[in-house]
Amino acid sequence: MKRPARLLVPLALFALLAVLLARGLQLNPRELPSPLVGKPVPVLQLNALAGSPLLDVAALRDGRPTLLTVWASWCAPCREEQPVLMALSRQQPSLRLVGLGYKDEPAAARRWLTEVGNPFHAVGLDLQGQAGIELGVYGVPESFLIDGQGRIVFKHVGPLTAAVIETRIVPFLKGLRS
Repeated sequence: MKRPARLLVPLALFALLAVLLARGLQLNPRELPSPLVGKPVPVLQLNALAGSPLLDVAALRDGRPTLLTVWASWCAPCREEQPVLMALSRQQPSLRLVGLGYKDEPAAARRWLTEVGNPFHAVGLDLQGQAGIELGVYGVPESFLIDGQGRIVFKHVGPLTAAVIETRIVPFLKGLRS
């Protein structure tokens, strides 16, 4: 009787592992959890990109919603995202767009914004990646939707798409107006 029970243990462990792996495959990697959601934006030490005003984090508590986008000139998915951000800045003038150049050379960042367009109200540079650490950035691009009190309400990993804007950002902005 003990022998058949012993044979079932590996089978049960395999079944458990299969269930856990199947559950993991259903997770959306674009929705990585962030411990910052619901908390104030951390105080960030940024350099301003020449020709751009630097937005102080305290200014993010002025009642106006902000989309903080972390990008880099060397990032191919950031290039995909830029037309979406350009359209968003035209379609949602009440939303302040702030760019954070991540581990990028200032000259390269300026050239890139000149080439692909600059939808941002302000652009800061995170030359050493310290602000990225404070924000819990996994890679670029990543975006943080910040309410008018300076709290992060949504984090998106990867390039923003029109679908993400329609399902997550626009409903948030409509909720503010009502």
